[in-house]
Amino acid sequence: MREHAPGCRVLAVVKANAYGHGIVTAARSLAADAFAVARLDEALALREAGIDARIVLLEGVQDAGELEVAAAQGLEPFVCDDRQLALLERWRGARTFRVWLKIDSGMGRLGFRPAEVRRAAARLAGCAGVAQPPLLATHLAESEARGNAHTRAQLACFAEATTGLPGERSIANSAGLIAWPEARADWVRPGIMLYGISPFPDSTGAALGLRPVMRFETRVIAVKDLAAGDRVGYGGAWAATGPARIAIAAAGYGDGYPRAAVNGTPVLVKGRPGALAGRVSMDMIAIDVSGRDDVAAGDPVQLWGPELPIERVAAAAGTIAYELACRVSRRVPHQLA
Repeated sequence: MREHAPGCRVLAVVKANAYGHGIVTAARSLAADAFAVARLDEALALREAGIDARIVLLEGVQDAGELEVAAAQGLEPFVCDDRQLALLERWRGARTFRVWLKIDSGMGRLGFRPAEVRRAAARLAGCAGVAQPPLLATHLAESEARGNAHTRAQLACFAEATTGLPGERSIANSAGLIAWPEARADWVRPGIMLYGISPFPDSTGAALGLRPVMRFETRVIAVKDLAAGDRVGYGGAWAATGPARIAIAAAGYGDGYPRAAVNGTPVLVKGRPGALAGRVSMDMIAIDVSGRDDVAAGDPVQLWGPELPIERVAAAAGTIAYELACRVSRRVPHQLA
């Protein structure tokens, strides 16, 4: 990231349990200037683990009680609307907050509309409990589409809305950091690329020079030989067209493997290609290993990882790699390599 955005500070996004990778593990591993989480409980998990770095709350605080906790923990809230702004105006505690003013430049979710930005900035300037000036941030809706007109419009909107206002700027997410140099500003906010996964639908992390750090692996628990016409799994969604062999692996949607994955989705068995056969069950999948006599119970299965890009599996399931990484369930044993 620092190679892509030299001179920028890095706000590393570790929300959603660091996109499924372990929030504390990620924070301890990343040499970032600050960490971003979505919600208060995620920030508290970092503090309880002894992480004393700057922590930013991307959704801000939701009530006075959360503001009290944010003050006690030295957290930096986004301010996204009048309700959150009013909480800061009423604050009478000893803590002074460093806050991030969120501007809706075209994402259509949180943030002040461009016409409201100067009024909001003026109100923040009048808050005794707010360090001045606030940081200014927006979020890109379509940065994964290179050359996209909407992204260009968002960049222009943000620039116009903040012209003349003091404060450091933050615009770029992972895709913006890579594909939109003009979005890098003072702070970049990478998320998915931190974990070696591509933010673009048409590439893998490895193709971008990233190194995937998650391996989702299991074992073969049975091998079956089939005759032509034999069907596999719920609904008989896969049938052997001739003599075939399938390996049953201990993984399913109860573990976070996507139920929407279709026949032929790539799977590695003992490091060699296999293909999903039939519907994903809660606890098991069937893998076509026809023509192989080297597969037996206990053999390793990689569902995704450095040798099998998560992006390929996501495409076969009609979803995005973000969802797959976040969805690995708690019953899957986690360990550091």
